[in-house]
Amino acid sequence: MAYDPNNIFARILRGEIPCKKIAEDEHTLAFHDINPMAPVHALVIPKGAYISFDDFSDNASEAEIAALIRMVGKVARDLGCAEAGYRILSNIGQNGHQEVPHLHIHVFGGASLGRMINKVTA
Repeated sequence: MAYDPNNIFARILRGEIPCKKIAEDEHTLAFHDINPMAPVHALVIPKGAYISFDDFSDNASEAEIAALIRMVGKVARDLGCAEAGYRILSNIGQNGHQEVPHLHIHVFGGASLGRMINKVTA
């Protein structure tokens, strides 16, 4: 999957599409998902053009990596999920059902989220 500079998250970062912002810093943006799958459903994205977690972990600066991890924790705390628990998820590649070619981490919470995933066999 190649990076598409016109993907929805790149367009949000450029201000072409509005978002309901939760927090922002030099390297990251966090906002509410427009189609929430849980009472709390936020997205945390790096501002750099990274396709996936492996791309990000291989090419991002130490500052970008630290900022993304810190922002996930901040969002969980700010949205009231840290104490009761929450789930983070990042879909990567075709088998992971990644739909947007820009790294994004979902933060789910606000209710019991059930099992991690259903068992899958090859």
